[in-house]
Amino acid sequence: MAKFGEGDKRWIVQERPDGANVHNWHWNEKDCLPWSKKRLGELLENVTILEGEGGLWIQTTNLDSVTGDAYVNIRKGKIIPGYEIAIKVNWKGEAKDGSGNSLATVAGILEFPYVADENADDDPEVKVSVKDESPVGQRLREAFHAKGKALVLKKVAQFVKEFAAGGPAKDELEGKATIKVSEKSEKATRIPTPEVKEAPSTAARAPQPKAKEGFKTISLTEKFHCRPNNLYEILMNDKSWKAFTQSNAIISKEVGGMFSIFDGAVTGINVQLQENKLIVQKWRFSSWADGHYSNVILTLEEPEVGLTLVKLTQTNVPDEDSYGNATVVENTERGWRDLIFHKIRAVFGFGL
Repeated sequence: MAKFGEGDKRWIVQERPDGANVHNWHWNEKDCLPWSKKRLGELLENVTILEGEGGLWIQTTNLDSVTGDAYVNIRKGKIIPGYEIAIKVNWKGEAKDGSGNSLATVAGILEFPYVADENADDDPEVKVSVKDESPVGQRLREAFHAKGKALVLKKVAQFVKEFAAGGPAKDELEGKATIKVSEKSEKATRIPTPEVKEAPSTAARAPQPKAKEGFKTISLTEKFHCRPNNLYEILMNDKSWKAFTQSNAIISKEVGGMFSIFDGAVTGINVQLQENKLIVQKWRFSSWADGHYSNVILTLEEPEVGLTLVKLTQTNVPDEDSYGNATVVENTERGWRDLIFHKIRAVFGFGL
């Protein structure tokens, strides 16, 4: 995140005395890795795989590890899960002869190397290993894989379903919703029913104020020494945004997907995407009137090899924000020029 005083303050999220996260447009992120470890432990520990079938007893014991990232983003009450984790679970097995005498007791590891939101609709890879490489150990390993794979996948699928619903964040959202409903009910109980009066005639009514007119269009053209695909990748990649803005970014590469840049100061939705050619977005500052979006069109042209023109048109930019600041258009234009285009040149070496 940029230091206070660098660049345009309107492009930098700061602590606000009247409460951060204005209009709840910023992204709220909750770390769900601790919850994931706890929930996966509940689902995958002490699961009976075989109980005497073919003289084999197999059971998972304890969760060995859950590594990676797991989080939930919440924006305007919408849950956006993200996770990319690896899971390891210890298991034990025993083989007995026909008289019930133990032939061998073994220990092993059950692994899910890659469980991620991007493959939520598919079964993740399952690996079963055993520390005892003897014939009995291999027999137990193969039996676990044959009889237990579907069972443990069902457990992981339950975790994925719960995570998609918000995991620990779901309870928080439902709790807040209950509080809001209670507050509204309480207000409705104590507010008296207003006296019904006869509506005045049309001629007697005061003239209604006209819709406010106060929106501008921003147009910029910038030149870069690079190919269009270089710039498209930078503009649609949250890691590159972090590199040249020194602030957090979350950017979907899908039409209809959402983005959040400059630590949530700017958010929006992808309307149209043509790889290496066109980016069209609904785009807003968190300080703008609730629900108001401008329209951003970025076209990438290559008049000659190695020279890319970026043409920006941003329409429906309000003259004032929700706090009465009348420099929105000026600050927005300066932000594009100084904090985006010029910074891309400085960091990625696309200067002229």
